[in-house]
Amino acid sequence: MLGLDIDLMKSKVIKYLVFLGFVGVVIAGIYYLNLSNRHKAIVKTQLLHRLGLVDNDWKIGTTDTSTYFTTPTFVVDNIYKSMEGPKAMRSFQLNPNKSELVWLTSFETIALSTNEQDTLSNDFICHSNVDYYDGEHFSKWNLEHRIGEQYPRLTSMSNGVERYSFPEGFGFPVFTDENLFLASQALNHNITNDVFTIKHKMNLGYKPHNKNMKPLKSKTIFVMLPFESNEVDFRNPEMTDPNACLPVDLKNHVYTDEDGNSLTGHWVIFPGRKTYQSNVTKQLALNDTTSMHHIAVHLHPFAEELSLKDITSDSILFTSEATNFKDKIGLKKVDSFSSEKGVLFFPDHEYELILKVNNTTNKRQDMMASMFVFLYDTEMDEKIRQYNSNL
Repeated sequence: MLGLDIDLMKSKVIKYLVFLGFVGVVIAGIYYLNLSNRHKAIVKTQLLHRLGLVDNDWKIGTTDTSTYFTTPTFVVDNIYKSMEGPKAMRSFQLNPNKSELVWLTSFETIALSTNEQDTLSNDFICHSNVDYYDGEHFSKWNLEHRIGEQYPRLTSMSNGVERYSFPEGFGFPVFTDENLFLASQALNHNITNDVFTIKHKMNLGYKPHNKNMKPLKSKTIFVMLPFESNEVDFRNPEMTDPNACLPVDLKNHVYTDEDGNSLTGHWVIFPGRKTYQSNVTKQLALNDTTSMHHIAVHLHPFAEELSLKDITSDSILFTSEATNFKDKIGLKKVDSFSSEKGVLFFPDHEYELILKVNNTTNKRQDMMASMFVFLYDTEMDEKIRQYNSNL
């Protein structure tokens, strides 16, 4: 009799657990279906990698002048606009087996098939970001006052600008055992009704320390546009302010200025042409006169050009022209700037970005526009001279 009671109890427990499991799956399914495309990609990618259903390992190789990384597999099963696709992140060191000062001078990202041999279209590269840990980096040079001054992004390779090098004699100084951070994200604007897999391969080129090298520092400047945070209506077009915009969402790339105004760096563009202007003087945060030697640009499809203007001198310092594909969505090429001579920047001048877009579709599209401006780092140069004298 006791045995029958135990069997009955076990049966009830099993049924109860099955019911709870079913309810859990339903709740998880409803939660997943209500996620944005971006967050669905995050969930799917983490699940596939953690379950080992696709290759989830990073591959790293080092030579005397470069370190290269091959990402885990990205499963592309949907249209993924900029900032939406599967991504992978990791910290790394250029060479953890030694501690030597080197100079980062070149950056490259390519898309590969999962056999890691065949090169694919750059249409599948959203961006590959390289960050440094500012606490570690500046502490090595006794520049602790610079910790937290800005987001420590060194640069980004993105659709249309997949490779570039600094001008000869310039670089970003790091130690080979210094911790850096890498993030790479997939893109797919055009392929529907198909599931395929890709990888990204990034190559960071560097040179051994040379006393004649000059250090660069990166300043990220980007278009930020106002919107009324209490009156956002995602059904309606732009508001009365000609420079105002409709944000893509209210959680990411949203900022508040010192006057409490809401701004976004990721917004909706409507069919047709439009010009946006955004003051970036505070983003540059110049403390002294210096020279600019390189600019890498990040744009989304349907951008036509992005200009950096010195408002005070009423002069355009650089215009990056973007070439869009005519038979599909995507950026074929985005111009960069590179100069050994450089262009002077002044702390008492005002600067702005001017963006021209042309949405040639009949649908809303998303837009971002930024420049990674590399300036001669006079303060770091003094530290490196001291370092040289101690060699």
